[in-house]
Amino acid sequence: MKRYVLGIDQSTQGTKALLFDNEGGLLERADLPHRQIINEQGWVSHDPEEIYANTLQVIRNVVEKAGISPSEIAAMGISNQRETSVAFDRSGHPAADAIVWQCSRAEKICRRVQEAGFSEAIRTATGLQLSPYFPASKFAWFLENVPEAAELSKAGNLLFGTMDTYLIYRLTKGREFRTDYSNASRTQLFNIFTLEWDPEICRMFGIQEASLPKVTDSDALFGMTDLEGYLPAPIPICGVLGDSHAALFGQGCHEKGMVKATYGTGSSIMMNIGSDAILSSHGVVTSLAWRMQGKTQYVLEGNINYTGAVITWLKDDLKLISSAAETEELAKAANPKDHSYLVPAFTGLGAPYWDSEAEGILCGMTRTTGRNEIVRDALQCIVYQITDVLRAMEEDAGFSIEELRTDGGPTRNTWLMQFQSDMIGVRVGVSEVEELSGMGAAYMAGISAGLYDRERIFEGRKRNTYRNKMSAEEAGRFYEGWKKAVAKVLKTP
Repeated sequence: MKRYVLGIDQSTQGTKALLFDNEGGLLERADLPHRQIINEQGWVSHDPEEIYANTLQVIRNVVEKAGISPSEIAAMGISNQRETSVAFDRSGHPAADAIVWQCSRAEKICRRVQEAGFSEAIRTATGLQLSPYFPASKFAWFLENVPEAAELSKAGNLLFGTMDTYLIYRLTKGREFRTDYSNASRTQLFNIFTLEWDPEICRMFGIQEASLPKVTDSDALFGMTDLEGYLPAPIPICGVLGDSHAALFGQGCHEKGMVKATYGTGSSIMMNIGSDAILSSHGVVTSLAWRMQGKTQYVLEGNINYTGAVITWLKDDLKLISSAAETEELAKAANPKDHSYLVPAFTGLGAPYWDSEAEGILCGMTRTTGRNEIVRDALQCIVYQITDVLRAMEEDAGFSIEELRTDGGPTRNTWLMQFQSDMIGVRVGVSEVEELSGMGAAYMAGISAGLYDRERIFEGRKRNTYRNKMSAEEAGRFYEGWKKAVAKVLKTP
């Protein structure tokens, strides 16, 4: 009987199910979007129940599309939007809608913690800059602003987790309350040196450790599921990673010094730094890449709130384009003498600036600035933000990047990828497989279940390669203009 591996990629915009054969080849995919719930204050939320229902449905859809029997699925991996935070009770019922990673509603809580003098202690234990981006303050916000969460906490029945934890809990019918090391390291509650929840930091945010999941190796057994009776027998969930970590694994960036950038709604740029943690002094953060078979690897990472989401803004809000595919030709047609810049600080700026109060700006406009130029500016701001992060990483790591491996929908834009190579001055390798987050989690599950050989499964990966064509002087002029534009929006010195 054939054996297939199921990969679930639960991302910001939707949920995908990916089916891989016994050689690691992608057989079929299915996906469903979920609502982006945005209120008048700009708070961004997701409905966890909708996401769970979609997860079950996309699995049924992908099996039907592939024409296989559910009994042929042997193992399952999960990648997830990482910092999106869920509060739920022991029956699995959410106390409120999930707070999405983009949402900065917990800014006041972070400011309070900062004023109490805890920022540096948090950074040196967790590797993360104090920010409402991370779940610690989001969990605290639930406790302070959602009466049901407060009541559940008093009764000892409140559970906190990122989306992987919530899905595992529901898929295992409440038997398993777990997360993996990669996701735990992004909560701002996990000590990346002791590899445990940090009791002092939990107290800073008013979080009870009993409300936090058990932390499990990324390739360990997270529980068994029959997908609410869809499968004739339970299968193991045995590969769980945050989406960016899963993409790093899927890219084959398993050695120290290898770097990838995922272009999605936002972007995560990661550098594998091996088995020893490096605390950043240049505005990026340190996290766990994964922990496999008891061995830990670390990463430097920079997160950007708005990259692909800038293209969505052009389409849905400004109505300048009807599809993302239009941006390439419009950028090519832009006036090269126009030097306008877009800084997309719609909900502040992430790495390496960490200014949640920064506001967006389109500056340097003249009569030459029109539709083409604004679309070009939107693409360029993606590249500039990623370049900011890569340069900070080089400073922290003490060596130069030799190659950037990229993935995600926007990498189909050849103009964007060429400009990325020009700005960083090294080759950019674009994966021919776009779904690297789901693939990375599925591959980890397949390796864990003994279905895949780790070395062989990554052999022969094809990439489209871009090499820089712009002179260092010209690239420097472009980048200098970007830095001046950013300086105009920063509120935090």
